[in-house]
Amino acid sequence: MTYTVFLDRDGVINHDSDAYIKHPDEFHFIPKSPEAIALLSAGGFQVILITNQSAVGRGMISGRTLDAILKKMTHGVEQAGGRIKDIFFCPHTPDQGCDCRKPKPGMILQAVARHGIDLNKSLMVGDSAKDIECGKHAGCAKTILVKTGNGEKALAALTKKGIVPDFIAKDLYEAACWITANFSSGNRAS
Repeated sequence: MTYTVFLDRDGVINHDSDAYIKHPDEFHFIPKSPEAIALLSAGGFQVILITNQSAVGRGMISGRTLDAILKKMTHGVEQAGGRIKDIFFCPHTPDQGCDCRKPKPGMILQAVARHGIDLNKSLMVGDSAKDIECGKHAGCAKTILVKTGNGEKALAALTKKGIVPDFIAKDLYEAACWITANFSSGNRAS
């Protein structure tokens, strides 16, 4: 039974910046996030990155620079023993009205079509209200909010909307521990 874990990037895997991550040198892992992805990989989960990257659409970075940042991330994850199966990003700005920018579920639905993913066996992990809403809109079985990045602010926004994440973790490593404890070997969290 293969579960898919969709991960946001900024604020979940790496430290976020209000000024955007515009160069590989600005990409810094949150402690234990590569190890968290390694834990998921070792547990048989397929990990897919789902990330809004409007810095591309705003002309702040090129697609080539984004690729370099993503290569730095995947290299660090692989050095820790983890694997990211695929990466989906939305380059659009909020006012462009695309179907892929979270909280819309477009990137998850693209991943489902490309990889034959069963949404009943998928989880969305993020640090923002948009991430949790995206997971719920797509039909993911569970949503996990991490308190790194925008997690605290997101919890307040979600509470106002009456949306409750299935689990709240202090960071990606705690989320990975919860996922592997509850979904490995056919176990299902209720």
